[in-house]
Amino acid sequence: MDPCPFVRLSVCNLALKIPVASKPAHSVVHPSSSPCYCKIKLRKFPLQTAVVPCVLPESQFPDGQVQSHAASFHLNKSDLEKLVAKSLFGDGKLYLKISIYTGRRGSTCGVNSGRLLGKVDVPLDLEGTESRSVLFHNGWIVVGEEAKNSSAQFHLSVKAEPDPRFVFQFDKEPECSPQVFQIQGNIRQPVFTCKFSFRTTGDRNQRSRSLPLEHSSSRGWLSSFGSERERQGKERKGWSITVHDLSGSPVAAASMVTPFVASPGSDRVSRSNPGSWLILRPGDGTWKPWGRLEAWRERGSGDGLGYRFELIPDSAAAGIVLAESTLSINKGGKFVIDLGTSVSTNGKSTPGNSTSPACSPRGSGDFGYGLWPYCMYRGFVMSANVEGEGGGGGSKCSKPTVEVSVQHVTCTEDAAAFVALSAAIDLSIDACRLFSQKLRKELCPSQDLLS
Repeated sequence: MDPCPFVRLSVCNLALKIPVASKPAHSVVHPSSSPCYCKIKLRKFPLQTAVVPCVLPESQFPDGQVQSHAASFHLNKSDLEKLVAKSLFGDGKLYLKISIYTGRRGSTCGVNSGRLLGKVDVPLDLEGTESRSVLFHNGWIVVGEEAKNSSAQFHLSVKAEPDPRFVFQFDKEPECSPQVFQIQGNIRQPVFTCKFSFRTTGDRNQRSRSLPLEHSSSRGWLSSFGSERERQGKERKGWSITVHDLSGSPVAAASMVTPFVASPGSDRVSRSNPGSWLILRPGDGTWKPWGRLEAWRERGSGDGLGYRFELIPDSAAAGIVLAESTLSINKGGKFVIDLGTSVSTNGKSTPGNSTSPACSPRGSGDFGYGLWPYCMYRGFVMSANVEGEGGGGGSKCSKPTVEVSVQHVTCTEDAAAFVALSAAIDLSIDACRLFSQKLRKELCPSQDLLS
């Protein structure tokens, strides 16, 4: 089946020149010391905020600079049709609206601390962009007052590129052993089945009774990741979900290898003691670890699910972090691996959206290039919607939808690994539920399995 058309609208190469002579003596703005940022808005899509680096007036930016992404909007076919229709028959031309601020982001006593420097509107014509790339702007724009030789200049690049994706959807919750369909428009075609099971203490080396590929070489991974903290008490452990193709062969798996344990004196899984999953793929007659997902429950006014996903390359000494962020436990959100952008929404630290740390540990900002060839992923990789708790015990009803970029799928196992990862992040919402709350029966092993 063909992939679904998507378009990625990217904002890149932000920079700001503020001539020193244009500022009065009492001004607190200085291009070398004051932070600047901008707010980026496209119609009804969530507002995005990005840092704007200041450069010297004589700088030849962006010559010789590595392209840096500031924001991305991901448009599906329906989004494109609505935006094109409104620009042709609705309320006029479509614009990407950008407001540039000097000063720090945030607010004090309800008053925004940043000072508006100027606004930029970039006209967009998205018709046909699902099949061709379009550069809408690349260069400097004068912002602020139009005084001769004293106006600030703002640099940006705005482009649209085809970004086709395979779309998969679970027909029920991962813990209910769902079937997974590939979606294209109104067409739904079954491609995978999932089997949820428990790996008990007496069956440590066998994550699931439906994994015939389990051999001794994979047991070391399970024991090394899963044995250190298992103990009786407030813990959730041994969950496993296996993805099978339509012939019944296992093509990916997610196994809870570090229990989700309540921190001493509390009923929550803390960041200092997270639970973890291994995402596995078949290879050479056994399971091989492909990725590792850690998850915990963040404290705060609105509890969040904190997570960190890292790739485990065969030839690398350490894992490569691809995503690390927080999403709302109550409302849910999107788990995203996007190595082309690192932005925030609504000026906050991306709750409900992933900030991918540039394919390097803790985000060195090299956007993956410094770790090549260990990281083969570029740009948008995948996303999965995650249903929240819904404000009540047992009310979560999640049927994850998974989008995977076509460029990262070369075989069935590629797609299956992302499906298994999506199931693991969804199940982590349940694993991080407060221990004072009950889980649904599918997540509670029967007593005969525990004995």
